[in-house]
Amino acid sequence: MSSAQVVAGLPGWSDDDHEAALASYAASLSIQTDHWPRPDGRPARTFFQESFSPGASAEGLLTGYYEPELEGSAEPGGRFRHPLYAMPPDLDSGHPWHDRAAIEAGDLLARLELVWLDSPLEAFLAQVQGSVRVRLAEGSVRRFGYAGKNGQPYSSIGKELIRRGVLSQSDASVAAIRAWAAAHPSEVPALLRVNRSFVFFRPLDLDPDLGPIGTAGCPVTPLRSLAVDPDHIPLGTPVWVEWRGRAHLMIAQDTGGAIKGAGRGDIFFGTGHAAGEAAGALKCAGRLTPLVPKAGKA
Repeated sequence: MSSAQVVAGLPGWSDDDHEAALASYAASLSIQTDHWPRPDGRPARTFFQESFSPGASAEGLLTGYYEPELEGSAEPGGRFRHPLYAMPPDLDSGHPWHDRAAIEAGDLLARLELVWLDSPLEAFLAQVQGSVRVRLAEGSVRRFGYAGKNGQPYSSIGKELIRRGVLSQSDASVAAIRAWAAAHPSEVPALLRVNRSFVFFRPLDLDPDLGPIGTAGCPVTPLRSLAVDPDHIPLGTPVWVEWRGRAHLMIAQDTGGAIKGAGRGDIFFGTGHAAGEAAGALKCAGRLTPLVPKAGKA
């Protein structure tokens, strides 16, 4: 059997929108070396089948992420008291910086505030997602994307609530965390400090129809962009993703603090509330099959 037939034999391959996958693939080609195939006018399905071979599949956990859209203010006041921050000038990306508790206790990010939100939990979740759209009172929308982090380890607040017996393993969704926080507002700051990692932002000037910028340096695309562990899957790699009877060809275009391992993937679902609901509902077993360039197909 030829490698093209092997690719075409992937479960669900013939039902996917390969043109959408090719557009996403082309967006991150600037980070690829010359041996990666370039689109050349062939139909998208033919291009992938003839230019790539399936690599080793890995099973693992699939989750989803999204770009929140929140209300906010350019200045502190009233209910808007919880900022997102720019990168501190003394941060050295090669060494760990202060953890979340130390940052808050020492007010180490004073005068680095970019925008103010009305909820400490939503400011925290924006850090987890790595991007956010903030709608100001006058109606304008400002976008912020990932600028860096403090180099401290990431810990899940959902797992912490499970450890405490507050949530069950099956009920540890973002919606459940929000409900717990609404019922226990005084306990939220201590819960958030369990995660020592802290993410910094930068303003983005992007077309509103485009997704946020991923680690690969290009806008991510709903259900076509995948966050991976680059120690196992190089950024820019096409990846056949299977979960819950679904399958799509996605492109490895992002990373995340909790995305570790060959079978670990995080699917971008889009912007706003509906995307957040879909992303928050995804936590299941899946299979990732990277596609690798055939020899001589550059």
